[in-house]
Amino acid sequence: MRLTKTRKWLLALLAVGLLLPPLWLWHNLLSPWSYTAPAHLPTIDQTREHKLFVYGTLTHSWVRWLVTGEQIESAAASLSGFRREGLDLVADPDAVTQGELLSVTPESLRRLDRYERLGIRYERIPVPLTSGEQVWVYMRIKAGRQ
Repeated sequence: MRLTKTRKWLLALLAVGLLLPPLWLWHNLLSPWSYTAPAHLPTIDQTREHKLFVYGTLTHSWVRWLVTGEQIESAAASLSGFRREGLDLVADPDAVTQGELLSVTPESLRRLDRYERLGIRYERIPVPLTSGEQVWVYMRIKAGRQ
């Protein structure tokens, strides 16, 4: 069977369309070239699991699996004193933000830090949940706070 010029182009486009998404994911989640953690970040305690409150894309189990390679269970949680504004949380004493509570290994926390571009786009700060439990949460870095 002889391929016409149009069919060759269609096959090439199909091949590119199938290869680009996995390459993009690999580049952004795993490659050594897309993120280098800034030197000023605190080290992650390797001796314990970490509690993390998530309120955006990380509330989806399939995103957590893509980022960490693990099936991380979650539980509903709420954070008082903050409201969600786009990709960030903003202090608001009257607000409550609904999200998920994760318990993650040090390695998963490192991978989640990479996904959130810790020190570049987000910072990880300790906050008390509405329940009183102390957890980490990612918040956008404000201009001048890097």
